[in-house]
Amino acid sequence: MKEKFSKLLLGEDMSGGGKGVSSALALSNAITNLAASVFTEQCRLEPMTKERKARWKNEIDWLLSVTDHIVEFSPTEQISKDGIKIEVMASCQRNDLLMNIPALRKLDTMLVECLDNFKDQNEFWYGSKGDEDAAKRKDEKWWLPTVKVPPEGLSDMTRKWLLYQRESVNQVLKASMAINAQVLSEMKIPDNYIESLPKNGRSSLGEATYKSITVDHFDPLEFLTTLDLSTEHKIVDLKNRIEASIVIWKRKMNSKDSKAPWGSTVSIEKRELFEERAESILLLIKLKFPGIPQSNLDISKIQYNVDVGQSILESYSRVLESLSFNVISRIQDVLDADPLTRDPTPPEPRSHINLGALKIFDPREERDMLMSAIDAPTSMTLSDFMGWHLEKMESRRNLSGNMTFSNDEDTSP
Repeated sequence: MKEKFSKLLLGEDMSGGGKGVSSALALSNAITNLAASVFTEQCRLEPMTKERKARWKNEIDWLLSVTDHIVEFSPTEQISKDGIKIEVMASCQRNDLLMNIPALRKLDTMLVECLDNFKDQNEFWYGSKGDEDAAKRKDEKWWLPTVKVPPEGLSDMTRKWLLYQRESVNQVLKASMAINAQVLSEMKIPDNYIESLPKNGRSSLGEATYKSITVDHFDPLEFLTTLDLSTEHKIVDLKNRIEASIVIWKRKMNSKDSKAPWGSTVSIEKRELFEERAESILLLIKLKFPGIPQSNLDISKIQYNVDVGQSILESYSRVLESLSFNVISRIQDVLDADPLTRDPTPPEPRSHINLGALKIFDPREERDMLMSAIDAPTSMTLSDFMGWHLEKMESRRNLSGNMTFSNDEDTSP
């Protein structure tokens, strides 16, 4: 660990010549690299090995320990020896870290426990790399082990348990995304990114996309259906262009000098409307494609950010977001293999993300709502789930009986 912290202090420049990266970026890279080395082999729904689990817990604790020493002064009341109340400035952990680090640790624990829940299951397994099905695979997940289920498929109880686990991890994914979005929104936009922007939003979006966003009646869902988002590159390119246009419009709205080069004939009200529409498109992209790479704006913010606390929060939430997305994908692979085993006819392609009613994304509100909803029990093996499921049925049956009894009393003469 001494060697790791020495590299962090040197900014990853082992020559000691002062050409290293900032401490914030060095810590961000350390958390990212740690997650990559620990979770790269997590291609199956199975518990982590004791060695990998211990390494992740110890090393992430060491890296997060830096946040214990990032403090701010806040007024507190103290009582002097004479019994007089006096107000003094005391140091405490910075508010954003005080709120988000415990939340991220909780999400981390939930993900590891979710993987532990698959320890005793025996209704699905994974084929070896050399089996016949793996040789025939030509889909986008060719590098993953093939999921195997019994010829009769999964039992109804196992299917419900998998859906329960998927929904639990999906809550972790949403909470991680909300925290990550909040931290990134608070990071300063680097000057070199601003300098690389075109003069107006129309140039950034392109003529066709700009006209689609600025029409009188705009529907973001319909807008996305008209675009070719068949590859990851096209999705990231759209996200880059939309984020660049949002930055341009915000700068124009905040500009006090209407005669500045940023000024134009478009009114502030229209810019606010266009920005709101662009934000709604970004929200849909995040919900529909949670596993896509980071945009140019996000990469630029992370690279040039000098706030150590923000870098730790961003990288920690990002790796948890990535891990939870991978766990959801592995659960979905099992659920997809079930109907294919019983009926080999390929199913209709569908999205596993429920977009629901579209609203403007508020990362703080979303994080608080999700963290309060996550308090439900998620560490539940299949046998636990079966017992929990039976208890719920019994309680409902008792409640129904009590209601019937009550109704009989009410209707009696």
